[in-house]
Amino acid sequence: MAKFNDPEIEALVEKEWQRQNSGLELIASENYPSPEVREALASPFMFKYSEGYPGKRYYAGNENVDTVENLACERAKKLFQAEYVNVQPLSGGPANIAVYMAFLEPGDTVLSLALDHGGHLSHGLKANFSGRFYNFIHYHVDPKTFIIDMDEVEKLTAEHKPKMIVAGFSAYSRNLDWQRFRTIADKVGAILFADIAHIAGLIAGKVLENPVPLCDVVGTTTHKTLRGPRGAIIMSKEKYGKKLARAVFPGVQGGPHDHVTLAKAIAFGEALKPEFSKYTKQIISNAQTLARTLINSAIPVLTGGTDNHLLLLDVSSLGTDGAEIEILLNDAGIRVNKNLSPFDRGTPQAPSGIRLGTPALTTRGLRELEMELIGQWIAEIIKEKQVSDSQKVAIKELALRFPIR
Repeated sequence: MAKFNDPEIEALVEKEWQRQNSGLELIASENYPSPEVREALASPFMFKYSEGYPGKRYYAGNENVDTVENLACERAKKLFQAEYVNVQPLSGGPANIAVYMAFLEPGDTVLSLALDHGGHLSHGLKANFSGRFYNFIHYHVDPKTFIIDMDEVEKLTAEHKPKMIVAGFSAYSRNLDWQRFRTIADKVGAILFADIAHIAGLIAGKVLENPVPLCDVVGTTTHKTLRGPRGAIIMSKEKYGKKLARAVFPGVQGGPHDHVTLAKAIAFGEALKPEFSKYTKQIISNAQTLARTLINSAIPVLTGGTDNHLLLLDVSSLGTDGAEIEILLNDAGIRVNKNLSPFDRGTPQAPSGIRLGTPALTTRGLRELEMELIGQWIAEIIKEKQVSDSQKVAIKELALRFPIR
């Protein structure tokens, strides 16, 4: 870790480093990138301005930046079998803005998964830019199975004839039927946009189906399961490349963050190696072990399990809510986030659900045996609604056995 000639900052960084190392990170959207990725973020590329694209910049001195950006694009194309890749989006939200800007006009109709059924706020929440500028219609999960109701997707598509269908989520534990989405979109000539921010690493690791060849446009963040820097990319058919490039720059943002582009290139290179596939298989195995342990401990897990890296608990039947459990588990040293559940009677600040994910702990080397132990602790804390000193000690001891590298 870098040292700072500022005691106050030095203390804060050290405090955060100790917090992370001594706790168990189960927030599904968080992960630990490699030291090489982190090193790139402090490289000389951080100093450079490079508005425009390789070979067409508005500043001099970008010959090395051009090479880095081209390398990142080529690696992403290989990783996801993509025809066109734009690596400049600063994060997931700006990437989605660019996709909408490229294909939609204000007021156009878009179909997406409802936020409280697992969708993302940039998929049409009224308070978000997406809900303010576009007419979002939402599909839902089945009330009995909590699986996306594809018949409803087809019915709403036929009824509203959306210009775009968004297939993606931030809190959904099962596979998506990409081919069915493609078939439904084709019936009305809709653009099919896959937001794979949560599962991009699992797709890159070839443990989940790759939607990139099927979809018109695909967006993803580069952290989460992909284990890169905070950032995003957009992929599409080649024929959409120019309009997406214009939407990113100058449509949505100015200069890209070239140090982040370098870190993306490194992360894509890491994901192309065979060991990354082994890592992603372990992520899913860990998540399924955690789900099974909780179910065996009588903790309700939505859909009865998971196909990916995350799982959702509904704790309302246990006389509590997600906010209370988040606080209790955080006090114990287990980091999770409260989350709305489908058909939730709670509020966003006191929802029924808890979202758990295994990418970060898998990066640290924890496997099935540790997941069983963690699942037992979580179940005990939820049921008892309190944390014992012995649990805190045991959790910290386990975390310190698997330091962040």
